[in-house]
Amino acid sequence: MIHDEESSNQSGNRKFTEVLQAASSRRSFLAGSVSLAAATFIAPSLGASVAQNNMLGSRVVAGSPLRQGRIRFAPVPVSEGSGPMPTISSDYEYQVLIPWGTPLESGIAEYTGDPSTRPSAADQERMVGVGHDGMHFFPMDGRNGEGILAINHEFGSNGHVLGKGAPENDEDIRLSQAAHGVALVHIRRNMQGWKVVTDSPFNRRITPNTPVVFSGPAKGSAVIAPEAGAKGTVNNCSSGYTPWGTYLTCEENFNGYFGDSEGSWTPTEEQERYGFAPDGFGYGWEDHSSDRRFDLASDAHPNEDNRFGWVVEIDPMAPDQPPVKRTALGRFKHEGVAIVEGKDGRIVAYMGDDQRFDYIYKFVSARNWQELRAEGISPLDRGALYVAKFNDDGSGDWLRLTIDDPVLSARFSSQAEVLTYARVAADLLGATPMDRPEWTAVAPNGDVYCTLTNNSRREESNPANPLTPNEDGHIIRWRDTGNHVGRSFSWDIFAFAQDTHAEGDERTFSDPDGLWVDPGGRMFIQTDGGQMKGLNNQMLVCSVYDDGDAQSLDIKRLFTGVTGDEITGLTTTPDRRTMFINTQHPGNGDPTLSNFPAEFDGVTIPRDSTFVITRKDGGVVGS
Repeated sequence: MIHDEESSNQSGNRKFTEVLQAASSRRSFLAGSVSLAAATFIAPSLGASVAQNNMLGSRVVAGSPLRQGRIRFAPVPVSEGSGPMPTISSDYEYQVLIPWGTPLESGIAEYTGDPSTRPSAADQERMVGVGHDGMHFFPMDGRNGEGILAINHEFGSNGHVLGKGAPENDEDIRLSQAAHGVALVHIRRNMQGWKVVTDSPFNRRITPNTPVVFSGPAKGSAVIAPEAGAKGTVNNCSSGYTPWGTYLTCEENFNGYFGDSEGSWTPTEEQERYGFAPDGFGYGWEDHSSDRRFDLASDAHPNEDNRFGWVVEIDPMAPDQPPVKRTALGRFKHEGVAIVEGKDGRIVAYMGDDQRFDYIYKFVSARNWQELRAEGISPLDRGALYVAKFNDDGSGDWLRLTIDDPVLSARFSSQAEVLTYARVAADLLGATPMDRPEWTAVAPNGDVYCTLTNNSRREESNPANPLTPNEDGHIIRWRDTGNHVGRSFSWDIFAFAQDTHAEGDERTFSDPDGLWVDPGGRMFIQTDGGQMKGLNNQMLVCSVYDDGDAQSLDIKRLFTGVTGDEITGLTTTPDRRTMFINTQHPGNGDPTLSNFPAEFDGVTIPRDSTFVITRKDGGVVGS
């Protein structure tokens, strides 16, 4: 999701573009070719690591050649990748699953996009929400044909959800809120395809009004107090999952749900850094008296703004347990979180802060995750949070955000404050501002990737990335020392989107966002932004043949969405023969542009939906 916010980072830290310019004079892979960029990464050899695949961890040797699985499907041609309906490779097929308004309980009518009505708030709380984004499939007993699909509902504009520009009463606000959050959906495959298991005890909606609890260093602190009665999660963007079988949903643009109903609010320095503004994003949740939680002018809910912006853990198999906000992972605009098992069995989480000129972070658990859990301690509660600094020579440093650092202890009074205001702490340590860090992914050989979607406010240019502004984005890659737990890394640029824009280049893409590398080394790239040559947003598969010889970066287009949508969310069954992805805000909610999943009629309200993607021959998706 793009909210065209001005950068709130006024730190003056050296921008990544400046680092890249200095590095480009030394590193030949920045000469302007995707193929060269993909073939020349050199990093220190590391020991054994565990790279989590979609469900099951697989032990690999970090530093070993990344030999890609075959990519043999017929790509979607540019000429066929636009319009009000999706397009998929001729070797594949798709099914539409759980559109906005799909009931999770019996006795509720499905919302089918009738423009004359909308669901009631009470019904929406028991339906699939809007703004489908990050998700993960949790198999039942390891099966490929049945499981819990945990899915984020990132956002829904008033015009789309309410059919009006602003809420007019409390019922409107409750409906808007009920469309946000997370859905846990029990699904099962039969001869007709995948279906919702209606009335399953595992079906669950989590909304901005669901009770939540806090854990980690900020729990019990003055900076988020009072915790009693804390509720909700909002702007749930990308996601992650843990080796112990839980779902991690990430709160991104949480600032946009707050506003000033009275015109009397004066922002603090910290609120300014997180982008709070009197009008927010226009949801209007602050405007009605029954719920003043999102009203910055109200004293009734102190620190409510600090109770959002976290990674939230949900157990899909324990529907009675409340979501837990894991404060050790820091508070910022979390796009997603990629979990990998590092040295000594420590959990490592790589995360991007999705705003122009913000940062890349990682969390390292204090000890082996299985030992911690055996003691009743969450591995996500004990550990260290770091922020990345990229150096000119292709090296990098992980800077620890700790109250023990004199620079931070001079500004903050506790570790809880450091984590709650992680952006401010990162500013003070001199982290490198990046071009909208979004999804992170860990490859089987230990390489870590992050999509840098774009930066329309960039004014600097350099020989390696000459776009001013950076409208198209790029993908960065690094290799940590110490098998993911070290304090340094080596980095390069994996791909520049602009390098695929030559005339006749069928690989073309812009604005990389969603990202995953499968156990075979296939990279799946999803886009969010204006695509070249009239394309809708899309999902591509990339193969890098790292066998010691320079090879071209092979990119094939597997799928394109519908007019005005974003392609996002990515998960598979354990055998990887079924993939789930999403269309978010098809037609930007405008029925004159798209009516998906209905056939185009110019009237029916389009609905965010999940696609089930399979090869026609039953093979592994991406092959």
